[in-house]
Amino acid sequence: MSSSATKTDNGIELSPLRSLDDFLLESARFQVPNLKNFEKWGKMVVQNLLYYQTNYFILGLVIFTIVGVIHPTQMLVGLISFAVGVAGFSYASDAHSQITSFKQSHPLICLAIFLAAFYLLFQLVGSLLVFLLGILLPIAVSFVHASLRLRNLKNKIVNKMEMVGLKKTPMGVILETFGIEYTPFQ
Repeated sequence: MSSSATKTDNGIELSPLRSLDDFLLESARFQVPNLKNFEKWGKMVVQNLLYYQTNYFILGLVIFTIVGVIHPTQMLVGLISFAVGVAGFSYASDAHSQITSFKQSHPLICLAIFLAAFYLLFQLVGSLLVFLLGILLPIAVSFVHASLRLRNLKNKIVNKMEMVGLKKTPMGVILETFGIEYTPFQ
């Protein structure tokens, strides 16, 4: 378990992997958060996500791999169908005028395509659910851990450095993308 961070070409520092003892075992302290104070709970979750981010990324890969090993065919079919669905939606949103004119000139063909796509979606729903489980289960586990894990002094210091801008990490970029910001001096 390294204590030094690795810096990438674009200035983002990869946080060190925290020890299993600190993350989950002996020295880890857990407590149910005060659900009446959402602001304090939210700050604690963000700070834990920043501090244990490398552990969460590895945990996510492990859970995704386990789901993939248990259901390899469904995971692959779910991944492919999800990718095709996203690509089809992207194409449909870009070629809206062409699709509208095709629907008006060939209504029966459009109905047949719609029914075939609906049937295919119905057949692939199990595979899509397995794929989504592989994606969403790690997110849920990370959120539960970040909600229950109490912070220690080292966690607080590292979070202050991240918030002041001395360090820019992958989780900080992800949280910033979703508009989740935390100011440490409030």
